Order: sequence, then structure tokens, then C-alpha cells
Amino acid sequence: MSVSTIGAIRSHKLKDRDFGDEWDTSVEDRWNYDEFIADASWRRDWISFDGVVHSPINDNIYCGITSFDADIFKVFDREACQFVDTDFTSVADPYDAKFHRSMELTRDGTTLYTATALLHDVDRYWDAPGGGIFRHDIASGETEKLGIPIPHVYIQGIAFDEDRGLVYGMHFTPERLSVFDVATREGRDLGAIGSGYAMGQGENIILDDNGCAWVGWSQTRAWQNAPGVDSFRLARYNPGDDHLEFFKHGLPRADGTYGFAKLEGLFNFGTGCLYASGDNGSIYRIESDSANVTYLGTPISDQPSRLTSLVLHSDGFAYGITGREGACRLLRFDPSADTYELGDPIVDDEGVAMWQCHDVAITPDGVMYGGENDNPQRSGYLWEIEL
Repeated sequence: MSVSTIGAIRSHKLKDRDFGDEWDTSVEDRWNYDEFIADASWRRDWISFDGVVHSPINDNIYCGITSFDADIFKVFDREACQFVDTDFTSVADPYDAKFHRSMELTRDGTTLYTATALLHDVDRYWDAPGGGIFRHDIASGETEKLGIPIPHVYIQGIAFDEDRGLVYGMHFTPERLSVFDVATREGRDLGAIGSGYAMGQGENIILDDNGCAWVGWSQTRAWQNAPGVDSFRLARYNPGDDHLEFFKHGLPRADGTYGFAKLEGLFNFGTGCLYASGDNGSIYRIESDSANVTYLGTPISDQPSRLTSLVLHSDGFAYGITGREGACRLLRFDPSADTYELGDPIVDDEGVAMWQCHDVAITPDGVMYGGENDNPQRSGYLWEIEL
């Protein structure tokens, strides 16, 4: 494949609703959670695709949705080219508003672990039970709720340590790190990773090759008016000694000025180190042992951008989608050389552009699925891109 010439780009609509300028004129900076759940149209039809996972068992795409209606788990049947309901609402709580970056498939592909995030504010804290850990059986299609790691607190992302049978949870709000034992169905709070001054965590949590869980954290500096330009940093939990280590550094700023960039995504391509993104979609390498960080470059520097997901393909390259606000492009990253290439804009055959991408998955036959999120004018789409 040439990264500058990709195949067909198709968008699949679970909800086909255009809200026009309603967001700008009525919703943005005005509505509260109560207004969204009281309005049947916005509650039902405004959605995002926050997580996408390919199942090798049935060749389908499992989709984590953001929805005020709590209808957040769908399957895209590739052969039939249609969405299938999972009946998640039968086990969900009304406050289960999304699978953010919290879908982890077992190595044999038979089981999908998921967790729920929030949309409500802290005035509903005691009403909402907290983010749950769920287990979905691919063959039967049944979903079971295993438990809630931290009562009343929701889960933005998970990482599954299959060897130890542990699910790590990255929580908001407040920002906490947890571990959940799937055998005993018991959760444990590992501590805070942010104080509320700013959201310290990135979009996901990742395990290194030693089974340590990596996240972002943020300083407080309560004796100042602001936490400072170097407040966004890295943290690592080691299950071997049950220690959460807070590093004094984060991702270097792309322009070389003092301070640390906010973490976006974390990636493990099996090369012995980790990779990260941040600072307008810049790419970094993290040495797993020392936590030293190397800035590798910024694929798009002249417009707003992000890079929340990169997935390794069988050709040895990792693929993702960068850019944002309706100007997204394919990205190919080579972990063997720490180099990258930009590809085509993500625009379907009707001229509709992807707003921004939150997660990607790649099938063995070379098709990427991208989850579009947070489009303020219309419901989000699932994008299909032939590599």
C-alpha cells in the first residue's frame, strides 16, 4: 500500500441525524445534563463512536458508543453491513453513558471486557452507582456485569492483564486508578492521579511488556493560582511491588520550550518500549524501564490535531487517524524506525469529512474502522477505510 493512496472510504450511520446550528445557538455553554436527558431527540440521536474492536471470531466490529440514552454497545456486522443491538440496556444503569476507551478483547478473541464512563455532573454523584466492569461473551452475545471497582466513580479507560486476571481502571471524576480482580469480582482503589485542577489522564491506559500500567497524572500546586506548564506527567503502577510511581516528567513540548504536553494516547507495539501522543498529535517514544521520553515529531503542525489511537497491522506498521475539526488524515507509523507518513484526507464518497477520530481497529484483510466522536452538528459515524 502507498500511504498517500488508500482505497474506498465509507461512513456507516448508526444514527442519521443532523442537528444543524442547534449546538451553536442553543446547546454549547448553555445546556446542563438535565436538558440533554429531557430532550428525546438529543438524548436518543446524538452519539459518538468512542471505542472500536475487531473480533477474529466472527469478523465483526464491536462499537462503544457515547449516548445520553445509555444505549452504548453495538456490533457492526461486516458481511451484512448493518448494526446489531447487543441488548446492553438490559444490564446497564441509566448513568452508564459510554464505553470511552474501555474495550479489551482476550487473546483468544472469545471474551470482551468493557467498562462504563459518565456524562453527568457531580450533582448526581450519589445517585449514580459508579462505572461497572462488564464481560461480553462473543459466541453467545450475552453481557454480564461483574462489579463496580470504586462506588460512584466512573471509568474512562481499562487495560486487561490477562495473565493475572486483572482489569485496571482509569477513573473520572474524580481521577483515580483502580484494579479489579475478575475472579473474585473485587475492586481496589490504587490512589489519585489528579486533583481536579486539570484532567491529568490521557485517553487510555496501557500495559508495558512487564505488566505495569501506565497513565498520565497532573500536579496541583495549591500554593499557586495555576498548576504550571510542567504539571502534566507520567505515572506507572507495578503489580509486582504494588507501587504507583509518579514520575517528575511528562511529554516534552513540541516547540522545545519548558514544560510538559498533555498526554493524549499510549501505545504498545511489542517492541520493548511504549509510544505516546500529545501536543497537537505529536508522537513520542517512552523507554519502559527508565521512563525517558523522546520526541519524534508532529505529523500535522499547522492546524488543530490529535492522535488518540494507533493500531499495529500485520504489515509491521501502526495505523491511525490524525487531525480534527473536519480535517482528518490517515497516518502510518513505523515502530522499527520511529518514522511516520501522512496519507489521504478522511472523506467519504458523498464528500462528508470525518470530524475527529477517537479509536481505530484493523481487520486481517486490511480494513481500518475509525470511531468518530464529539461532532457538535450531527451524530457520529463509524468509518471504514480500505488500506
